[in-house]
Amino acid sequence: MKNISATLATVWRIAIPYFRSEDKWAGRGLLGAVIAMELALVAINVLVSQWQNRFFSAIQEYQLDQFVREIWIFLGLAFTFVALAVYKLYLNQWLQIRWRQWLTQHYLGEWLEDATHYRMQLKGDAADNPDQRITEDVKNFVEQTLTIGLGLLSSIVTLFSFAFILWGLSNKAPLHINGTDIIVPGFLFWCALVYAVLGTALTHWIGSPLINLNFEQQRFEADFRFNLIRVRENSEQIALLKGETAERGSLLQRFGFVIGNWYAIMSRTKRLTAFTASYNQAAVIFPYVVVAPAYFAKRIQLGDMMQTGSAFGSVQDALSFFVTAYRSLAEWRSVIARLDGFEMSVSSSANLAAQEPTIGVAPSNGHAITLGQLLVNLPNGEPLVSVAAFTVQPAERVLVTGPSGSGKSTLFRAVAGIWPFGSGTIAIPEKAKLMMLPQRPYFPIGALGDAVIYPSGHGTIAPEKIADALVAVGMPRLAKRLNEDGHWNRTLSLGEQQRLGLARALLHMPDFLFLDEATASLDEPSEARLYRLLAEKLPQATIVSIGHRSTLDAFHTRKVTMVKDGEIHVLGKDGEPAAKETSAAG
Repeated sequence: MKNISATLATVWRIAIPYFRSEDKWAGRGLLGAVIAMELALVAINVLVSQWQNRFFSAIQEYQLDQFVREIWIFLGLAFTFVALAVYKLYLNQWLQIRWRQWLTQHYLGEWLEDATHYRMQLKGDAADNPDQRITEDVKNFVEQTLTIGLGLLSSIVTLFSFAFILWGLSNKAPLHINGTDIIVPGFLFWCALVYAVLGTALTHWIGSPLINLNFEQQRFEADFRFNLIRVRENSEQIALLKGETAERGSLLQRFGFVIGNWYAIMSRTKRLTAFTASYNQAAVIFPYVVVAPAYFAKRIQLGDMMQTGSAFGSVQDALSFFVTAYRSLAEWRSVIARLDGFEMSVSSSANLAAQEPTIGVAPSNGHAITLGQLLVNLPNGEPLVSVAAFTVQPAERVLVTGPSGSGKSTLFRAVAGIWPFGSGTIAIPEKAKLMMLPQRPYFPIGALGDAVIYPSGHGTIAPEKIADALVAVGMPRLAKRLNEDGHWNRTLSLGEQQRLGLARALLHMPDFLFLDEATASLDEPSEARLYRLLAEKLPQATIVSIGHRSTLDAFHTRKVTMVKDGEIHVLGKDGEPAAKETSAAG
């Protein structure tokens, strides 16, 4: 009962925001229409039950006129039923797509808000494969919530509607044993109730492991698909290393988890299906067996007997809702658990500052970037970089050096505001435009021109300016391909990608440009030419570089080094000027 309450509370928390959103009137209207049609379908079933009594009684009494009249009544009921069923499905699907659209936008907004997606990855939270949770899990949640919710509503209304019919038939068809009529108020209803309760209890006992098995199946499937995507994205490196055999073995091992868990689902489903199928087949004949003695004793007519079977079946179906829908309920609960885990992971990463000390990034009234008493940690809390006091002045060019793994790139991430782990403050001039260029820049799939100006949208920068920037960084062959779609991270070499990254910087004209080995894949003459280009095109920009080549000294006015101090690295004191201002500019 506690688990059921927790599940329903989670469903309420996930579902209700849509019906309070900007799309609430459309959502409420569609839901109300679907519910009204569901109730109308139940009402028609009640009318059909009453029709059955009259129809079969007319057959028994050889009343042709009554028989023909009932045929016309049935056609009217059938036409209305079909029309309602069709439009209920149509409006249900319309509600599903609107609800799914809103929920997807909501989750994407929270996941991609302020680098939450990146912090979730760093923290290693339980919300594995967020792509699956935002696609398949959202789709399944909306679809199954409506299906199960409407099914439950229909079962409750059907139960009350047909319970009265079955109760009344119990008085017309008394329990007939050894020639004696025994009046038990509502005995047909009680027979249906006992039958359904026993079936539900046994179904839960047999099928309860399916809940966890379905949860694991979703996880294994998503994990296998994710690793297939990784192989596709890194196919060049795998081919160069002749790693196909290793990848095949790893993928087959992960697929083995999919298969093993599926066999467990098959085994459990076989037992559940064997019981539920037997249960449903027995339910077909059970009511006739119960009322047969009264019929053959001529206490009731054929119409009463047929209506009893129909009403008993409806009551039994309503009471057996959890029996017939058990597997769907198990899958639904696993989907709810996955979305709940995703929401908790997003909330935990978004509200990290409320849970543990974090690095504060705040706007300042000055013109320089200032780091004060900064301690940068790893996600597990282990200290990595310490900075007592460090300032980067406007139009300054600073070179940061140090051994690999000393935390230089992580320090850049902290300045960018995406690495919260640690303590201290980073003051950044208000309204200053920062840009980070990593060693491997990111380019979205699509038109080359849009990929270069990312994250700006299409048309925000004139094509002529984009072409000029590509020519300036040494990529004239791409200047005429701005409208060409492609997967540029895959089709271009890393050196070419780095040139495009610098073209992006020229177009966005940041106030502070951080280069994290952003030219490391270029030869030294090309690197020198591009640094001179940055100094020429962005004379007012502050440039902070991470690099290991001594040739970079000539293009920076100041050089600082990460110095190891015990288990952490400290941003060391400023060294001698790396070069004169004129050297950096020229």
